[in-house]
Amino acid sequence: MPDLVPFEDVSHFFEDFKHTAWRLETQRGYASDLASPNWPRFQCGETLGYNPDSPWHVNVREQTMQGKRFERVRLVDQPPTEGQRFLLASGLGNVEAGEDIRNLYRSDAQRIGLPDYDFWLFDSRSVIKFVIDSEGTTLGVHVLEDAESVVRACQIRDAAWHHAVPTREFEAQVPSSV
Repeated sequence: MPDLVPFEDVSHFFEDFKHTAWRLETQRGYASDLASPNWPRFQCGETLGYNPDSPWHVNVREQTMQGKRFERVRLVDQPPTEGQRFLLASGLGNVEAGEDIRNLYRSDAQRIGLPDYDFWLFDSRSVIKFVIDSEGTTLGVHVLEDAESVVRACQIRDAAWHHAVPTREFEAQVPSSV
């Protein structure tokens, strides 16, 4: 396995990719979400939407205007955890910025053999595999570009994408916790 590098060291991939940036999110919650300024707003029941000044939304918009695609599949428990409900709520802003986010119940992901780790796949060439501790904190990432890792990530992407449901449709199926 290649050296563990800080996530910040791979941030250039989000602008340098040529065609697709695809993510699998498997965690029940992320420490970074708890630190987000949107977390208290979510806790108060506020609607979280598109923020044209958000650096993430700006980049997604710029990249998708060039014809590139941002896509992700998020695994969701039944019932969803608080962290997963936050991602469903905040993800709509990402969708409005230009991402295609889909969701898949964890039980279905396990049935089709998806892994329990997060990664980004860029242009079906580079895999950024996360190392996340039990508290949801990203400790770093491994950059994988060997054929075996890339082909496996492509297989995972294809299986996940085939079974996942677009965010707006999925959100309508999830019972409210209020």
